[in-house]
Amino acid sequence: MNTDIQSLIDQIDSREGELLDLLCKLVSFRTPAPPARNTGEAQAFMASYLEELGFSVDRWEMYPGDFNVVGVLKGTDSEGYKSLIINGHMDVAEVSPDEVWETGPFDPVVRDGVVIGRGTADMKGGLAGALFALKLLREAGYPLPGDITFQSVIGEEVGEAGTLDCCKRGYSADLALVVDTSDLQIEGQGGVITGWITIKSPQSFHDGTRRQMIHAGGGLVGASAIEKMMKIIQGLQDLERHWAVTKSYPGCPLGSTTINPAVIEGGRHAAFIADECRLWITVHYYPNEDHETIVEEIETHIRRVADADPWLRDNHPQFRWGGKSMIEDRGEIFPSLELDPTHPGVRLLASKYQAVTGQPAVLSVSPSVTDGGWFGHEGIPAAIFGPGKLRHAHAINEQVSIEELKDFTRITLSFIAEWSATRK
Repeated sequence: MNTDIQSLIDQIDSREGELLDLLCKLVSFRTPAPPARNTGEAQAFMASYLEELGFSVDRWEMYPGDFNVVGVLKGTDSEGYKSLIINGHMDVAEVSPDEVWETGPFDPVVRDGVVIGRGTADMKGGLAGALFALKLLREAGYPLPGDITFQSVIGEEVGEAGTLDCCKRGYSADLALVVDTSDLQIEGQGGVITGWITIKSPQSFHDGTRRQMIHAGGGLVGASAIEKMMKIIQGLQDLERHWAVTKSYPGCPLGSTTINPAVIEGGRHAAFIADECRLWITVHYYPNEDHETIVEEIETHIRRVADADPWLRDNHPQFRWGGKSMIEDRGEIFPSLELDPTHPGVRLLASKYQAVTGQPAVLSVSPSVTDGGWFGHEGIPAAIFGPGKLRHAHAINEQVSIEELKDFTRITLSFIAEWSATRK
């Protein structure tokens, strides 16, 4: 390891207080989503911090009160050396009023080797560590030949895809490092898509006509949309079980492809036969699958289920998939990300992990989802790598280990320095 880099890494212990102060500052910004629309102050701080490090900053409003911030540090030889995106989200998980925290979710406390506060694990710890690594490099005047792009985005907690907006704005690189919760494992991920299945009757009927619909000689062809949705749910369960025995992916527990009937809405009131029923489902799929193919599989199967029913055959279910926001349109997409263990950036990151910790890096599949899938979807190689354990994310007294945060900062600093000096 370059002796100059080692001297910077050694500073992380002696300047631990600065790193923790930075994390506590980020946690103190109240940015839960939902309700969202609250990242303006936090992102203004982020923009100022990046500008002080010499980044040119692009800041734009995605929703009223919610801003993306992207800083670009041009390398000394952009054409000849590898570029890097460092990506993280400023929004954090929602907090219920009745949650009992040690202090308060946005009043961080440092004790017993951890920092406690909402977002410490998911994922302001990753943001703080990466920022501090860049600060040490910039203070030392360490040469970075390749371009560094730092993205602080909004909306990850509610599917608003601030990262996708960055991609559409033209930001790209030879590798994207998503510093989200991974317990310092280098990860890909499966994908998630939500969808609405709607059954709607062309007519509405008084509940007093039900006898005519269900008994011999009634002479009235009609149905309860709620009862017909039961057949659709059964069909989804059959498909889910079929996937469980026919699909697998290395690093994923068997049966990880699930179809969750999460919310059901239907009917008007007790005097009507239910003429409409809506089912909100959440679908998980493997890293080597895409949501377009998954949607096609589900729709094909459910249409066949409908064709086997005399009423549904003439009143096929309707589908609405995904969405840009769980808040605005009750839908989201998190594309999958297949980690390439042979990618030079992944191999370099793994070597830096081993150099710092003395242990071999673990390459795995995240049991959750992050914005990392959007990079894969847009053709940008990416890896998820950040401090924090998933069991602490979204939890009361959310916390991150200080030692793990420092290891993350050491690894990231060393990785940035060498990746930026890697020739294209």
